[in-house]
Amino acid sequence: MITILTDLLWTFLSVVRDVLPIAAVLLLFQLVILRKPIPHPKKVAVGMFYVLLGLALFLSGLEIALFPLGREMAAQLTDPAFLGIEPGAAVEWLDYYWVYIFAFAIGFATTIAEPSLIAVALKAQEASGGGVKANGLRIAVAFGVAISLAVGTFRIVTGTPLYQYMIVGYVIVVIQTLMAPRMIIPLAYDSGGVTTSTVTVPLVAALGLGLASTVPGRSPLLDGFGLIALASLFPMITVMGYAQISNWLSRRKADNDSQGENHEV
Repeated sequence: MITILTDLLWTFLSVVRDVLPIAAVLLLFQLVILRKPIPHPKKVAVGMFYVLLGLALFLSGLEIALFPLGREMAAQLTDPAFLGIEPGAAVEWLDYYWVYIFAFAIGFATTIAEPSLIAVALKAQEASGGGVKANGLRIAVAFGVAISLAVGTFRIVTGTPLYQYMIVGYVIVVIQTLMAPRMIIPLAYDSGGVTTSTVTVPLVAALGLGLASTVPGRSPLLDGFGLIALASLFPMITVMGYAQISNWLSRRKADNDSQGENHEV
């Protein structure tokens, strides 16, 4: 218990050190450039303390729980006894199907719970006047992250280079950009960024490093990273795909309605 409290204190002090430059810039512009007093200084101070404490607790929780959990899950899912393989026997990429299923499920679940995505989805619905549904956008982004983690774990297991997936992915993004509704393109590009936030990144990084550490012949440095890059790429594809499918369904419904009116006439 004492060790945990000591680590939390040091984490809090490191968070204060990291946040001080941000606070200095804000104070400089507020007091020197704008020459305005800080509104409600007591509330601002209390809120800043809550932010610092929350960041310290969050970072400590990553080290205590999430990172070890990701490594442990990767070790258990790749254990030869779990896979039903004799120790020392050759392992095929299909033998790791539970890893792909787990990566897909955890990618979808963590993205749905991502606070930054919830905020962006609600703002997108508000700005579009309901044209973009918040839940539809969240599901599309979560589905993209889920696919990216399944593909990323397959890449780690097989040892194929990351750049091949990135090149193919961005070719698809460019083609979709030329064909998708213009309204959705900026939102789709931003959707890739909101996934690299507080909830998704720690679990994704822990999963990638844990998997690369347990799969024979893989290097945590060379193969363990790159999952987050894929997690930023695939949501752009799925969000634009969601818009394209919605647009196609709307046109099809309009055509059917117009044909029905013609028959009645």
